[in-house]
Amino acid sequence: MKQVTAVVLSLVLTAIAFAEPQATGAGKTKSTRKKSTNVSAELQQLRQALEAQQLQIQQLSDELKSRDQALQQMQQRLDQSQAVATQAQSKADVAASQASQQEQTVTALKNDVTDLKANAANVAVNLQETQKSFQGTPESPTALRYKGITITPGGFLAAETVWRKRALGADINTPLNSIPMSGASASNISEFYGSGRQSRVSMLAEGKVKNLKLTGYVEGDFLSAGVTSNNNQSNSYTFRQRQAWGQAALDNGLTVTGGQMWSLVMENRKGLEPRQEAFPLQIDAQYIVGMSWTRQYGFRVAKGFNNKAWLGFSVENPQINGLGGQGLPNQVILGAPGSSGGLYNPSATYSFNVAPDFVVKAAFEPGIGHYEVFGVVSQFRDRIYPCFLVSATTSCQGVTGPSARGAFNDMKTGGGVGANARLVVLNKHLELAGHALAGNGIGRYGNAGLPDLTLHPDGTIALIRNYQSLGTIEYHNAKWDLYVYGGGEYDGRRAFLNAAGAGIGYGSPLRKNTGCSTDVGPGTATGGQFPVSSGGFLPTNPTNCDANTRLLLEGSTGFWYRIYNGPKGRLQLGGQYAYVTRNTWSEIGGQPKGIENMLFTSVRYYLP
Repeated sequence: MKQVTAVVLSLVLTAIAFAEPQATGAGKTKSTRKKSTNVSAELQQLRQALEAQQLQIQQLSDELKSRDQALQQMQQRLDQSQAVATQAQSKADVAASQASQQEQTVTALKNDVTDLKANAANVAVNLQETQKSFQGTPESPTALRYKGITITPGGFLAAETVWRKRALGADINTPLNSIPMSGASASNISEFYGSGRQSRVSMLAEGKVKNLKLTGYVEGDFLSAGVTSNNNQSNSYTFRQRQAWGQAALDNGLTVTGGQMWSLVMENRKGLEPRQEAFPLQIDAQYIVGMSWTRQYGFRVAKGFNNKAWLGFSVENPQINGLGGQGLPNQVILGAPGSSGGLYNPSATYSFNVAPDFVVKAAFEPGIGHYEVFGVVSQFRDRIYPCFLVSATTSCQGVTGPSARGAFNDMKTGGGVGANARLVVLNKHLELAGHALAGNGIGRYGNAGLPDLTLHPDGTIALIRNYQSLGTIEYHNAKWDLYVYGGGEYDGRRAFLNAAGAGIGYGSPLRKNTGCSTDVGPGTATGGQFPVSSGGFLPTNPTNCDANTRLLLEGSTGFWYRIYNGPKGRLQLGGQYAYVTRNTWSEIGGQPKGIENMLFTSVRYYLP
């Protein structure tokens, strides 16, 4: 900038110098001097302006240098801050690792403290009871101590009734897939029964060995009929096993459980452990259409992770839920009636199972709600005799007439996938839940017990597609439980043509539903639906009414009111209404429907 200024100044001086010699004469000299004076003044002003401009330029340069220094200082500070942040992150990672280890240690200590508190409480209770017994006022403790084990009795006593618009000949447990068509004799008459058979007895035993907790649980009721059981006078029904299992649980969240228990398919409210199942509040002991469950032998291994996620695997008892459909080939063996010598029921059938069922489930509790995904795998097998039903003059497999020649086994693998979701909102007063399960050959796991399979014309197994779903709304407060459930179960069509061109299988459109609306009257002691019963007790189903179930739907609502809930136990009163429709596959004669309306009441006393 200084060079530019010098150049400009030189040009101006040169111009002045060049102009002065051209002036001649006195007049010109005077004029020239005047002009020179003016130019000098202008040059002086120009120099002053240039100097002021240079001063401004210098000031700007100084400011730029000052800003550059400030930016350098800020960059240095930023670099220092990043270094400090990196060191802090490294220290945080180390601290987090140490905190995780400390958390595990604290969890183990908390469990030990909890067990010590429980033991101390039990000892205190026992001392109090001993003191009271000496004072002549004996009381029952909530738990008993026996050789270092805490034993807690439980259960309830029930007085219940059921009224059905269409008779089923069933106690408080409803056979949902037996709801009669409109033409059945029982469809035109109602029924009422009173029962105390859902009364339940249970016992929980718990013990602690270092970091291992041992648990045993037994539960039973009277919803079982023996050979002499009846409602005529004594109403004596047999005690049955509901649950009987043992468990070993480590402090790290690993549990191993074995015995008869609710299947891992059943929805849980918390984790994957037994005694955390999400039971419906219904009085009906058969529960609700769309609920997926069994109670059976199981060997379960589960692992919890920070009480937020769980993974479980179980091996469970298998069973074919019977064949579905009509016109099926008879040259097959699936199982046999129970062997009395093997302590199975001779009036029930047992499938010859090739392997156990396998169930895997993952559960999550991210902070709001409980969520589950699961899968089940089942295997089915039958033995087929292709030459068993040929005529006496027909040659089959090199042999003339019926024979077992060429028999072979057929096996199919079925299973399904499902999910559960449950939310508790409004300060734990309202529960919202949804359940779904879909697959092939899983009808047995549905509450209604729809068929798992049917047969192809050659006797090989044809698994039936099945869907199960259930929606739940429950409201709870100190005195009331209110509930509304809606569920459905679906069995798909599996129909075929045999060698004669006749329709066979499940839901065949060539079967007949023409007689489903016709009442055919009672049976006789030598025929009808129950040939061994006496006259007057032989309602019959309509003829020409195959009516294979396509879709079962149930809507149910009810309440429980706690009259007393305190240290002496719980006394509550309940009522339930249920509406069920049994929809069938369309066949010759239409698509008939069975409809049932039911009312239940219950008064229960629960042990404290």
